[in-house]
Amino acid sequence: MTNIYDFSVKNNKGEQISLKNYEGKVLLIVNTASACGFTPQYDGLEKVYQEFKEQGFEVLAFPCNQFGNQEKGDDSEIKGFCDLNFNINFDLFAKIDVNGPDADPLFDYLTDEAKGLMGSKKVKWNFTKFLVGRDGKVSERFSSMTKPELMKYQIKKLLAQ
Repeated sequence: MTNIYDFSVKNNKGEQISLKNYEGKVLLIVNTASACGFTPQYDGLEKVYQEFKEQGFEVLAFPCNQFGNQEKGDDSEIKGFCDLNFNINFDLFAKIDVNGPDADPLFDYLTDEAKGLMGSKKVKWNFTKFLVGRDGKVSERFSSMTKPELMKYQIKKLLAQ
């Protein structure tokens, strides 16, 4: 695979979606969870999405239950939680694994392209973020600790390219 546009993923309704649909946009791809200390970052993700969406920016959220069993619900329950608590407007996808033998191929690609701390491929926790340029190439990886609002500089830089 040469960029993220080579992948297809399932949305939260179970439909297969080609990431070619996002071609030419700057993407923030995040593994999320509903019962995590970082769950309030949904607010920040929505604010950043609203600020930059007209310039070609998208947030793609992938729920994951691999970290402390903090995403126990099914796809419709997760969507309901996000709608009720955060009123998100960005795209929410099907629950996936981001590590291990059942990891979604998209996250295998993302973690190959942008290693974590000390060169680690493994996603460490919920709300790890991958920023992708308009060319479909991974630009940067951000830890769970990085609030979406603190990534505006990097987002603006990619939007300007």
